[in-house]
Amino acid sequence: MSTEHDQADSTGLHAELTRFLRDSGALTSDWAEAFEAVPRAAFLPDLMWPFDMDTGAGLPVDRRTDPAGWERAAYSDVPVTIQWDDGQHPGPGPGRVPTSSASMPSVVARMLADIEVFPDARVLEIGTGTGWNAGLLSARLGDRNVVTVEVDESVAERARAVLRRLGLHPDVVCGDGRDGRPDTAPYDRVLVTAGVRDMPAAWSAQTRPGGLIVAPWGTHYCDEDALVRLTVADDGSASGPFCRPLEFMKIRAQRLDWRRFGSHVERYPGDAAESVTTVTLSDLGEERRFSAAKFVIGLCVPDCAHVLNTGRGASDESGESTVWFFDMTEGSRSWASVVSRPGEAKAVVRQSGPRKLWDEVSRALEWWRGQGSPRVESFGLTVTPEGAQRPWLAGPAHPVPSFAE
Repeated sequence: MSTEHDQADSTGLHAELTRFLRDSGALTSDWAEAFEAVPRAAFLPDLMWPFDMDTGAGLPVDRRTDPAGWERAAYSDVPVTIQWDDGQHPGPGPGRVPTSSASMPSVVARMLADIEVFPDARVLEIGTGTGWNAGLLSARLGDRNVVTVEVDESVAERARAVLRRLGLHPDVVCGDGRDGRPDTAPYDRVLVTAGVRDMPAAWSAQTRPGGLIVAPWGTHYCDEDALVRLTVADDGSASGPFCRPLEFMKIRAQRLDWRRFGSHVERYPGDAAESVTTVTLSDLGEERRFSAAKFVIGLCVPDCAHVLNTGRGASDESGESTVWFFDMTEGSRSWASVVSRPGEAKAVVRQSGPRKLWDEVSRALEWWRGQGSPRVESFGLTVTPEGAQRPWLAGPAHPVPSFAE
């Protein structure tokens, strides 16, 4: 049972988080009342895995055994995993793949500011998760104006129960978010809280002309996203700029299954063509998160996935790093690798298959540099009524080139 001291601590931590969000500029004044009324902690389960910024891992915290630690994590500006492996891993340790989470409060606050709601605006949220976002929207706009869609039945049911307990009753729907919610369309705003690789045409079709779609979008080249803010036109197309880099768990149907590349490299290096390059890991953006270089390569080299393997384990003292590139085109087995060693000015490039993936990547990098190495925020995206995606630089009249051969 909670004591008055426990409740006072929670109230103090909640006020401290809200004050931090205000002072940092993440929380705008028009959302302050909703944040004060709807505490994040109310939506978090007893066992959760806050992301540790120092170790880069999700560490378990259980309210039943460590209530003070749980409270601190609940009111910290860190993302919190609430589900692993689509619910197949109950814990207590981390599972293989995090599949549902509570976003950083600062990210939540900024995205709510991005959608620019107004009185009686109707909002469709894709990705209910804990239900905190839906609760904040309902507190601001009223229950009847908020529809939220969650693909996982257990996650949806838990969010619905927490919302009801707090006296909030948005329409919580269990379904595929890619389909939107046509029964109650049109909407003034669509807010997506999962990473997107293919923007569903249904979202634009269910948004009023002049309405906004705000979503974390990216390519399969890497896990990183950029928040795109699209305005829907009369013809059903949607276009707008990227606002800032960030990273979300991906929509389940659009996750990258790395097992699909298992047959690409049957023998290494086999008959791969070999060359050298002076391009470094830093040039490729591999030494930092949210690199514009990685983002732009993904735009310019379609249907390409890549991964960095570093030889820094106890069994490998060479420090050798290998960047792998795989062609995602159905039936293709094209691949490339770039092997770098500390102290060596040149890296070894190997390529196999009809697509010369490294040539495409290096050309994309050269193009980006030739444009002055623009930031992610200099780019934007247009989505046609049919769902085709067309990235651009500085405006829709300047499409990003594709270097696929």
